[in-house]
Amino acid sequence: MGQGSCATAPPAPYRAGGARSPSHAMGVLTAALCLSWALALGCAYPLTHGKPEAAGGGHPHGAEPPGNDTDLAELCADEGGFDAITLSENGTMLFFRGEEVWESSRRGTRVHARPLATSWPELGGPVDAALRLYRQQHPQEHQSLYLFQGEQVWAYAGGQLRPGFPRRVADEFPGVPGGVDAAVECHPEECGGETILFFKGDTVYSFDLELRVTKPRTWPGLGPCGAALRWLERYYCLRGTQFQRFDPLTGEVPPGYPRDLRDYFIPCPGRGHGQGNASWGDAGDRCSEMPFQALLSDDTGRIYAFRGGLSFRLDSRRDGHHAWPLGQTWPGLEGEVDAAFAWDGRTYLIQGSQVSIFLSEQGHRRVLGYPRALQEELGVPSADAAFTCPGSAHLYLITGDHVRLVDLTQTPRRAGKPVPLPHDHVDGAMCTDDGVFLFHGPSYYQYPSVAQLLGAQQPAPAQSIATHFFHCHQ
Repeated sequence: MGQGSCATAPPAPYRAGGARSPSHAMGVLTAALCLSWALALGCAYPLTHGKPEAAGGGHPHGAEPPGNDTDLAELCADEGGFDAITLSENGTMLFFRGEEVWESSRRGTRVHARPLATSWPELGGPVDAALRLYRQQHPQEHQSLYLFQGEQVWAYAGGQLRPGFPRRVADEFPGVPGGVDAAVECHPEECGGETILFFKGDTVYSFDLELRVTKPRTWPGLGPCGAALRWLERYYCLRGTQFQRFDPLTGEVPPGYPRDLRDYFIPCPGRGHGQGNASWGDAGDRCSEMPFQALLSDDTGRIYAFRGGLSFRLDSRRDGHHAWPLGQTWPGLEGEVDAAFAWDGRTYLIQGSQVSIFLSEQGHRRVLGYPRALQEELGVPSADAAFTCPGSAHLYLITGDHVRLVDLTQTPRRAGKPVPLPHDHVDGAMCTDDGVFLFHGPSYYQYPSVAQLLGAQQPAPAQSIATHFFHCHQ
Protein backbone atom coordinates (compact mmCIF):
# COMPACT_ATOMS: atom_id res chain seq x y z
CA MET A 1 0.00 0.00 0.00
CA GLY A 2 1.81 3.03 -1.24
CA GLN A 3 0.98 6.52 -2.31
CA GLY A 4 2.09 9.35 -4.49
CA SER A 5 3.56 12.45 -2.98
CA CYS A 6 1.80 15.67 -3.91
CA ALA A 7 4.25 18.27 -2.63
CA THR A 8 2.70 21.52 -1.50
CA ALA A 9 4.80 24.16 0.21
CA PRO A 10 4.15 26.68 2.97
CA PRO A 11 2.66 30.05 2.04
CA ALA A 12 4.42 33.29 1.16
CA PRO A 13 2.19 35.63 3.15
CA TYR A 14 4.33 38.78 3.06
CA ARG A 15 5.61 40.66 0.04
CA ALA A 16 7.05 44.13 0.24
CA GLY A 17 7.79 44.15 -3.48
CA GLY A 18 8.95 41.96 -6.33
CA ALA A 19 12.24 40.05 -6.18
CA ARG A 20 15.06 41.99 -7.76
CA SER A 21 17.09 40.80 -10.71
CA PRO A 22 20.70 39.68 -10.22
CA SER A 23 22.05 42.82 -11.88
CA HIS A 24 19.93 45.14 -9.73
CA ALA A 25 21.01 43.38 -6.56
CA MET A 26 24.63 43.69 -7.63
CA GLY A 27 24.24 47.42 -8.18
CA VAL A 28 22.51 48.07 -4.87
CA LEU A 29 25.02 46.13 -2.86
CA THR A 30 28.05 47.54 -4.65
CA ALA A 31 26.94 51.09 -4.06
CA ALA A 32 25.58 50.69 -0.55
CA LEU A 33 27.92 48.12 0.92
CA CYS A 34 30.95 48.06 -1.40
CA LEU A 35 30.53 44.32 -1.82
CA SER A 36 30.01 42.45 -5.07
CA TRP A 37 27.00 40.47 -3.87
CA ALA A 38 24.43 39.23 -6.36
CA LEU A 39 21.03 37.69 -5.96
CA ALA A 40 20.05 34.96 -8.37
CA LEU A 41 16.62 33.61 -7.49
CA GLY A 42 15.92 30.48 -9.52
CA CYS A 43 13.45 27.64 -9.64
CA ALA A 44 12.93 26.11 -6.20
CA TYR A 45 9.32 25.42 -5.21
CA PRO A 46 7.54 28.67 -4.32
CA LEU A 47 6.03 29.00 -0.88
CA THR A 48 2.40 28.95 -1.98
CA HIS A 49 -0.82 27.59 -0.54
CA GLY A 50 -1.87 24.09 -1.52
CA LYS A 51 -5.31 23.65 -3.05
CA PRO A 52 -8.24 23.45 -0.59
CA GLU A 53 -9.03 19.99 0.62
CA ALA A 54 -12.21 18.38 -0.59
CA ALA A 55 -15.17 18.20 1.75
CA GLY A 56 -14.70 15.34 4.15
CA GLY A 57 -10.97 15.16 3.33
CA GLY A 58 -9.80 11.65 4.04
CA HIS A 59 -13.30 10.82 5.28
CA PRO A 60 -15.30 10.33 2.08
CA HIS A 61 -18.55 9.71 3.92
CA GLY A 62 -18.44 12.43 6.54
CA ALA A 63 -16.36 14.93 8.48
CA GLU A 64 -13.45 13.82 10.62
CA PRO A 65 -14.72 12.63 14.02
CA PRO A 66 -12.73 13.23 17.20
CA GLY A 67 -10.15 10.65 18.20
CA ASN A 68 -10.19 8.93 21.56
CA ASP A 69 -7.80 7.09 23.85
CA THR A 70 -9.45 3.72 23.19
CA ASP A 71 -8.85 3.96 19.45
CA LEU A 72 -5.20 4.90 20.01
CA ALA A 73 -4.69 2.13 22.57
CA GLU A 74 -6.01 -0.45 20.12
CA LEU A 75 -3.78 0.86 17.36
CA CYS A 76 -0.72 0.81 19.63
CA ALA A 77 -1.45 -2.68 21.01
CA ASP A 78 1.30 -5.29 20.83
CA GLU A 79 -0.79 -7.97 19.21
CA GLY A 80 -0.81 -8.26 15.45
CA GLY A 81 0.16 -5.93 12.64
CA PHE A 82 -1.93 -4.47 9.85
CA ASP A 83 -3.47 -5.81 6.67
CA ALA A 84 -2.53 -2.63 4.81
CA ILE A 85 -1.24 0.90 5.38
CA THR A 86 -1.42 3.81 2.97
CA LEU A 87 -2.05 7.55 2.82
CA SER A 88 -5.39 9.10 1.96
CA GLU A 89 -5.81 11.79 -0.70
CA ASN A 90 -5.14 14.42 1.98
CA GLY A 91 -2.05 12.94 3.59
CA THR A 92 -3.67 11.27 6.59
CA MET A 93 -2.40 7.78 7.38
CA LEU A 94 -4.84 4.87 6.97
CA PHE A 95 -4.23 1.67 8.99
CA PHE A 96 -6.33 -1.34 7.91
CA ARG A 97 -6.86 -4.24 10.30
CA GLY A 98 -9.71 -6.72 9.97
CA GLU A 99 -13.08 -5.03 9.64
CA GLU A 100 -11.77 -1.66 10.86
CA VAL A 101 -9.64 1.20 9.61
CA TRP A 102 -7.79 3.70 11.79
CA GLU A 103 -7.06 7.16 10.43
CA SER A 104 -4.70 9.78 11.81
CA SER A 105 -5.89 13.35 12.17
CA ARG A 106 -4.54 15.94 9.74
CA ARG A 107 -2.30 17.23 12.51
CA GLY A 108 -1.12 13.66 13.17
CA THR A 109 -1.62 13.77 16.94
CA ARG A 110 -4.86 11.76 17.14
CA VAL A 111 -6.34 8.67 15.55
CA HIS A 112 -9.88 7.41 15.31
CA ALA A 113 -11.30 4.06 14.24
CA ARG A 114 -14.32 3.27 12.14
CA PRO A 115 -15.73 0.18 10.40
CA LEU A 116 -14.52 -0.38 6.85
CA ALA A 117 -18.14 -0.44 5.70
CA THR A 118 -18.59 3.18 6.79
CA SER A 119 -16.33 4.46 4.00
CA TRP A 120 -16.18 1.54 1.58
CA PRO A 121 -19.51 -0.36 1.89
CA GLU A 122 -18.88 -2.30 -1.33
CA LEU A 123 -15.95 -4.28 0.14
CA GLY A 124 -17.77 -6.52 2.57
CA GLY A 125 -14.64 -7.65 4.43
CA PRO A 126 -10.96 -7.04 5.25
CA VAL A 127 -8.47 -5.88 2.61
CA ASP A 128 -5.24 -7.61 1.62
CA ALA A 129 -3.39 -4.51 0.35
CA ALA A 130 -3.95 -0.83 -0.41
CA LEU A 131 -2.20 1.94 -2.33
CA ARG A 132 -2.79 5.53 -3.38
CA LEU A 133 -1.87 6.18 -7.01
CA TYR A 134 -0.32 9.46 -8.10
CA ARG A 135 -0.49 10.05 -11.89
CA GLN A 136 -1.09 13.69 -12.79
CA GLN A 137 -1.00 12.94 -16.51
CA HIS A 138 -3.81 10.39 -16.09
CA PRO A 139 -6.68 12.25 -14.36
CA GLN A 140 -8.94 9.20 -14.20
CA GLU A 141 -6.38 7.33 -12.08
CA HIS A 142 -4.73 10.28 -10.31
CA GLN A 143 -5.15 10.20 -6.51
CA SER A 144 -7.23 7.02 -6.69
CA LEU A 145 -7.24 4.71 -3.66
CA TYR A 146 -6.93 1.03 -4.65
CA LEU A 147 -8.09 -1.63 -2.21
CA PHE A 148 -7.24 -5.29 -2.89
CA GLN A 149 -9.25 -8.26 -1.69
CA GLY A 150 -8.55 -11.76 -2.97
CA GLU A 151 -8.82 -11.83 -6.76
CA GLN A 152 -10.47 -8.42 -6.98
CA VAL A 153 -9.48 -4.77 -6.72
CA TRP A 154 -11.64 -1.73 -5.94
CA ALA A 155 -10.66 1.80 -7.02
CA TYR A 156 -12.06 4.90 -5.29
CA ALA A 157 -11.77 8.56 -6.29
CA GLY A 158 -13.13 11.28 -4.02
CA GLY A 159 -14.64 8.61 -1.81
CA GLN A 160 -16.71 7.12 -4.64
CA LEU A 161 -16.21 3.77 -6.36
CA ARG A 162 -14.91 4.37 -9.87
CA PRO A 163 -17.00 3.08 -12.79
CA GLY A 164 -16.09 -0.45 -13.87
CA PHE A 165 -14.91 -1.56 -10.43
CA PRO A 166 -14.42 -3.95 -8.78
CA ARG A 167 -12.26 -5.72 -11.38
CA ARG A 168 -10.12 -8.81 -11.34
CA VAL A 169 -6.57 -8.00 -10.26
CA ALA A 170 -5.25 -9.87 -13.30
CA ASP A 171 -7.36 -7.70 -15.63
CA GLU A 172 -6.37 -4.38 -14.09
CA PHE A 173 -2.71 -5.38 -13.61
CA PRO A 174 -1.84 -8.12 -16.16
CA GLY A 175 0.62 -10.63 -14.79
CA VAL A 176 -0.07 -9.83 -11.13
CA PRO A 177 -1.67 -12.69 -9.19
CA GLY A 178 -4.63 -12.31 -6.87
CA GLY A 179 -4.29 -12.51 -3.13
CA VAL A 180 -1.33 -10.11 -2.89
CA ASP A 181 0.08 -9.38 0.56
CA ALA A 182 1.08 -5.76 -0.06
CA ALA A 183 1.41 -3.12 -2.78
CA VAL A 184 3.22 0.20 -3.13
CA GLU A 185 3.57 2.69 -5.96
CA CYS A 186 7.13 3.52 -7.09
CA HIS A 187 7.71 6.94 -8.64
CA PRO A 188 9.72 7.41 -11.87
CA GLU A 189 12.54 9.31 -10.16
CA GLU A 190 13.08 6.37 -7.84
CA CYS A 191 12.28 3.41 -10.12
CA GLY A 192 13.09 4.76 -13.57
CA GLY A 193 9.42 4.60 -14.61
CA GLU A 194 5.89 4.57 -13.22
CA THR A 195 5.77 1.27 -11.36
CA ILE A 196 3.76 -0.59 -8.74
CA LEU A 197 5.48 -3.19 -6.56
CA PHE A 198 3.23 -6.08 -5.51
CA PHE A 199 4.34 -8.46 -2.77
CA LYS A 200 3.14 -12.05 -2.46
CA GLY A 201 5.13 -14.42 -0.28
CA ASP A 202 8.79 -14.16 -1.21
CA THR A 203 8.08 -12.82 -4.71
CA VAL A 204 7.88 -9.18 -5.76
CA TYR A 205 5.94 -8.38 -8.93
CA SER A 206 7.06 -5.13 -10.58
CA PHE A 207 4.25 -3.76 -12.75
CA ASP A 208 5.08 -1.06 -15.33
CA LEU A 209 2.07 1.28 -15.54
CA GLU A 210 3.01 2.56 -19.02
CA LEU A 211 4.00 -0.71 -20.69
CA ARG A 212 1.42 -2.77 -18.75
CA VAL A 213 3.91 -5.59 -18.19
CA THR A 214 4.94 -7.44 -15.03
CA LYS A 215 8.38 -8.70 -14.02
CA PRO A 216 8.72 -11.05 -11.01
CA ARG A 217 11.68 -10.59 -8.65
CA THR A 218 13.02 -12.18 -5.49
CA TRP A 219 14.63 -10.11 -2.75
CA PRO A 220 15.94 -12.54 -0.12
CA GLY A 221 17.30 -9.74 2.05
CA LEU A 222 13.86 -8.20 2.45
CA GLY A 223 11.57 -11.15 3.01
CA PRO A 224 7.74 -11.18 2.91
CA CYS A 225 5.83 -7.95 3.52
CA GLY A 226 2.47 -7.84 5.22
CA ALA A 227 2.08 -4.19 4.22
CA ALA A 228 4.14 -1.67 2.23
CA LEU A 229 4.34 2.10 2.17
CA ARG A 230 6.00 4.95 0.30
CA TRP A 231 6.46 8.07 2.41
CA LEU A 232 8.61 11.09 1.56
CA GLU A 233 10.57 9.26 -1.16
CA ARG A 234 11.35 6.29 1.12
CA TYR A 235 9.95 2.75 0.87
CA TYR A 236 8.95 0.56 3.80
CA CYS A 237 8.06 -3.11 4.23
CA LEU A 238 6.02 -3.93 7.34
CA ARG A 239 5.55 -7.22 9.16
CA GLY A 240 3.55 -7.15 12.37
CA THR A 241 4.65 -4.09 14.32
CA GLN A 242 8.12 -4.06 12.72
CA PHE A 243 9.21 -2.32 9.53
CA GLN A 244 12.24 -2.17 7.25
CA ARG A 245 13.25 0.51 4.78
CA PHE A 246 14.27 -0.90 1.39
CA ASP A 247 15.65 0.16 -1.96
CA PRO A 248 12.76 -0.15 -4.49
CA LEU A 249 15.16 -1.21 -7.26
CA THR A 250 17.21 -3.84 -5.43
CA GLY A 251 15.33 -4.68 -2.24
CA GLU A 252 18.45 -3.85 -0.23
CA VAL A 253 17.80 -2.97 3.43
CA PRO A 254 20.17 -0.42 5.08
CA PRO A 255 21.66 -1.04 8.53
CA GLY A 256 19.55 -0.30 11.60
CA TYR A 257 16.43 -2.26 10.67
CA PRO A 258 13.94 -3.59 11.56
CA ARG A 259 12.35 -0.91 13.72
CA ASP A 260 9.03 -0.61 15.53
CA LEU A 261 6.45 1.28 13.49
CA ARG A 262 4.88 2.63 16.70
CA ASP A 263 8.01 4.74 17.19
CA TYR A 264 7.59 6.39 13.78
CA PHE A 265 4.21 6.08 12.07
CA ILE A 266 1.77 6.05 15.01
CA PRO A 267 1.50 8.73 17.75
CA CYS A 268 1.69 6.17 20.57
CA PRO A 269 2.04 7.79 24.02
CA GLY A 270 5.56 7.61 25.40
CA ARG A 271 7.05 6.29 22.16
CA GLY A 272 9.36 7.91 19.63
CA HIS A 273 7.35 9.18 16.66
CA GLY A 274 4.32 11.44 16.71
CA GLN A 275 3.77 14.99 17.83
CA GLY A 276 3.15 15.40 21.54
CA ASN A 277 4.88 12.14 22.51
CA ALA A 278 6.54 12.28 25.90
CA SER A 279 9.88 11.11 24.54
CA TRP A 280 10.21 14.06 22.14
CA GLY A 281 8.19 16.71 23.95
CA ASP A 282 7.74 20.11 22.30
CA ALA A 283 10.54 19.39 19.80
CA GLY A 284 8.35 16.83 18.03
CA ASP A 285 5.18 18.94 18.14
CA ARG A 286 5.07 21.01 14.97
CA CYS A 287 2.63 23.47 16.54
CA SER A 288 4.71 24.24 19.63
CA GLU A 289 6.53 27.56 19.77
CA MET A 290 9.88 25.94 20.48
CA PRO A 291 12.46 27.65 18.19
CA PHE A 292 13.80 25.88 15.12
CA GLN A 293 17.60 25.78 15.01
CA ALA A 294 17.93 25.64 11.22
CA LEU A 295 15.90 25.55 8.01
CA LEU A 296 16.82 24.45 4.53
CA SER A 297 15.46 24.66 0.98
CA ASP A 298 17.50 22.29 -1.18
CA ASP A 299 18.11 22.12 -4.93
CA THR A 300 15.19 19.71 -5.46
CA GLY A 301 12.62 21.97 -3.78
CA ARG A 302 12.46 20.00 -0.55
CA ILE A 303 12.19 22.16 2.56
CA TYR A 304 13.33 20.97 5.99
CA ALA A 305 13.20 22.40 9.50
CA PHE A 306 15.47 21.19 12.33
CA ARG A 307 15.25 21.22 16.10
CA GLY A 308 16.10 18.97 19.00
CA GLY A 309 17.77 16.27 16.88
CA LEU A 310 14.65 15.99 14.67
CA SER A 311 13.75 17.16 11.19
CA PHE A 312 10.42 18.10 9.57
CA ARG A 313 9.46 18.23 5.89
CA LEU A 314 7.63 21.49 5.06
CA ASP A 315 7.02 21.15 1.32
CA SER A 316 4.87 18.02 1.44
CA ARG A 317 1.83 18.89 3.50
CA ARG A 318 -0.29 16.13 1.99
CA ASP A 319 2.18 13.57 3.34
CA GLY A 320 1.90 15.01 6.83
CA HIS A 321 4.21 17.31 8.80
CA HIS A 322 5.86 14.56 10.86
CA ALA A 323 9.09 14.78 12.83
CA TRP A 324 11.83 12.22 12.24
CA PRO A 325 15.19 11.61 13.91
CA LEU A 326 18.02 13.13 11.87
CA GLY A 327 19.54 9.74 11.05
CA GLN A 328 16.36 8.65 9.27
CA THR A 329 16.94 11.17 6.46
CA TRP A 330 20.67 11.82 6.84
CA PRO A 331 22.26 8.46 7.76
CA GLY A 332 24.84 8.64 10.51
CA LEU A 333 23.91 12.17 11.62
CA GLU A 334 23.03 12.72 15.27
CA GLY A 335 22.62 15.67 17.59
CA GLU A 336 21.39 19.15 16.73
CA VAL A 337 21.85 21.09 13.47
CA ASP A 338 22.92 24.72 13.93
CA ALA A 339 22.70 25.85 10.31
CA ALA A 340 22.00 24.33 6.89
CA PHE A 341 22.14 25.23 3.21
CA ALA A 342 22.23 23.56 -0.21
CA TRP A 343 24.37 24.15 -3.27
CA ASP A 344 25.25 22.22 -6.43
CA GLY A 345 23.22 19.12 -5.53
CA ARG A 346 24.68 18.92 -2.03
CA THR A 347 23.27 19.63 1.40
CA TYR A 348 25.55 21.17 4.04
CA LEU A 349 24.60 20.56 7.68
CA ILE A 350 26.58 22.54 10.28
CA GLN A 351 26.92 21.23 13.83
CA GLY A 352 29.09 23.40 16.07
CA SER A 353 32.52 23.69 14.47
CA GLN A 354 31.89 20.77 12.07
CA VAL A 355 30.08 20.46 8.74
CA SER A 356 28.74 17.35 7.00
CA ILE A 357 27.89 17.22 3.30
CA PHE A 358 25.22 14.93 1.82
CA LEU A 359 24.37 14.30 -1.84
CA SER A 360 20.79 15.52 -2.26
CA GLU A 361 19.83 13.25 -5.17
CA GLN A 362 21.22 9.96 -3.82
CA GLY A 363 19.13 9.35 -0.73
CA HIS A 364 21.17 11.88 1.22
CA ARG A 365 24.38 9.84 1.13
CA ARG A 366 27.17 11.45 3.15
CA VAL A 367 30.24 12.49 1.15
CA LEU A 368 33.38 10.60 2.15
CA GLY A 369 35.72 12.49 4.43
CA TYR A 370 32.98 14.34 6.30
CA PRO A 371 32.33 15.77 8.81
CA ARG A 372 35.28 18.13 8.72
CA ALA A 373 36.16 21.45 10.34
CA LEU A 374 33.89 24.35 9.37
CA GLN A 375 36.87 26.72 9.41
CA GLU A 376 38.63 24.57 6.84
CA GLU A 377 35.54 24.14 4.65
CA LEU A 378 33.96 27.62 4.72
CA GLY A 379 36.46 29.89 6.44
CA VAL A 380 34.47 30.54 9.63
CA PRO A 381 34.61 28.85 13.06
CA SER A 382 30.82 28.68 13.57
CA ALA A 383 27.48 30.01 12.30
CA ASP A 384 24.04 30.70 13.74
CA ALA A 385 22.32 30.42 10.35
CA ALA A 386 23.14 30.08 6.66
CA PHE A 387 21.40 30.30 3.30
CA THR A 388 21.95 30.19 -0.43
CA CYS A 389 19.41 31.43 -2.97
CA PRO A 390 18.29 29.25 -5.91
CA GLY A 391 20.80 29.25 -8.74
CA SER A 392 23.43 31.20 -6.80
CA ALA A 393 26.87 30.13 -5.55
CA HIS A 394 26.83 32.89 -2.92
CA LEU A 395 26.55 31.61 0.64
CA TYR A 396 25.41 33.97 3.39
CA LEU A 397 26.60 33.03 6.89
CA ILE A 398 24.92 34.73 9.84
CA THR A 399 26.52 35.13 13.27
CA GLY A 400 24.83 37.36 15.81
CA ASP A 401 23.63 40.55 14.08
CA HIS A 402 25.98 40.30 11.07
CA VAL A 403 26.13 38.36 7.81
CA ARG A 404 29.20 37.41 5.76
CA LEU A 405 29.43 36.36 2.13
CA VAL A 406 31.30 33.23 0.95
CA ASP A 407 31.78 32.51 -2.76
CA LEU A 408 31.36 28.74 -2.95
CA THR A 409 33.17 28.55 -6.30
CA GLN A 410 36.44 29.79 -4.81
CA THR A 411 39.23 27.62 -3.42
CA PRO A 412 40.03 28.04 -0.62
CA ARG A 413 36.79 29.57 0.53
CA ARG A 414 36.99 32.74 2.59
CA ALA A 415 34.29 34.75 4.32
CA GLY A 416 33.88 38.43 3.42
CA LYS A 417 33.55 41.36 5.77
CA PRO A 418 30.66 41.33 8.27
CA VAL A 419 27.62 43.36 7.17
CA PRO A 420 24.99 44.39 9.75
CA LEU A 421 21.47 42.94 9.76
CA PRO A 422 18.26 44.53 11.08
CA HIS A 423 18.10 41.69 13.66
CA ASP A 424 20.05 41.16 16.87
CA HIS A 425 19.95 37.39 16.42
CA VAL A 426 18.33 34.74 14.20
CA ASP A 427 17.88 31.01 14.78
CA GLY A 428 17.71 30.00 11.12
CA ALA A 429 17.48 31.31 7.57
CA MET A 430 16.28 30.17 4.15
CA CYS A 431 16.01 31.60 0.62
CA THR A 432 13.46 30.59 -2.07
CA ASP A 433 11.83 32.19 -5.11
CA ASP A 434 9.73 34.20 -2.65
CA GLY A 435 12.74 35.84 -1.02
CA VAL A 436 14.73 35.48 2.18
CA PHE A 437 13.20 34.15 5.39
CA LEU A 438 14.81 34.74 8.79
CA PHE A 439 13.56 32.76 11.78
CA HIS A 440 13.71 33.70 15.46
CA GLY A 441 11.74 32.08 18.27
CA PRO A 442 8.16 31.40 17.13
CA SER A 443 8.31 34.03 14.35
CA TYR A 444 9.73 34.50 10.88
CA TYR A 445 10.56 37.63 8.87
CA GLN A 446 10.36 37.71 5.08
CA TYR A 447 12.36 39.94 2.71
CA PRO A 448 11.78 39.97 -1.06
CA SER A 449 15.51 39.87 -1.83
CA VAL A 450 18.96 39.78 -0.27
CA ALA A 451 19.44 43.41 -1.28
CA GLN A 452 16.31 44.49 0.57
CA LEU A 453 17.31 42.48 3.64
CA LEU A 454 20.71 44.17 3.77
CA GLY A 455 19.21 47.59 3.11
CA ALA A 456 16.48 47.30 5.74
CA GLN A 457 16.69 49.61 8.76
CA GLN A 458 14.00 47.73 10.71
CA PRO A 459 12.95 44.06 10.77
CA ALA A 460 10.11 43.00 8.48
CA PRO A 461 6.77 42.27 10.17
CA ALA A 462 6.91 39.21 12.43
CA GLN A 463 4.71 36.28 11.36
CA SER A 464 3.91 32.95 12.97
CA ILE A 465 5.99 29.93 11.91
CA ALA A 466 3.39 27.49 13.26
CA THR A 467 0.50 29.18 11.46
CA HIS A 468 2.03 29.84 8.06
CA PHE A 469 4.50 26.98 7.65
CA PHE A 470 2.73 24.19 9.57
CA HIS A 471 -0.89 25.33 9.17
CA CYS A 472 -1.55 25.19 12.90
CA HIS A 473 -4.54 26.96 14.40
CA GLN A 474 -3.69 30.08 16.35
